[in-house]
Amino acid sequence: MSFEITVDGRPVPARPGQTVGAALHAAGIRAWRTTRFGGRPRGLFCGIGVCFDCLVSVNGGPVERACLTEARPGDQVTTS
Repeated sequence: MSFEITVDGRPVPARPGQTVGAALHAAGIRAWRTTRFGGRPRGLFCGIGVCFDCLVSVNGGPVERACLTEARPGDQVTTS
């Protein structure tokens, strides 16, 4: 049974057990932040928690890797 998370005020569908990164990717969102130098788009890169390209904040907490963070119903995700 699917549910929704909110990403920067926008609803995104997710499934139980799916990570925030996987939900974003499945919704067609490939990049959600940019690099400090050059403004290049970033999203999922390695998908296994080795890099830090997919950083997001969930429910006002510290930034974490979207590829390792399980999506939960009602999560409020903020990208940078």
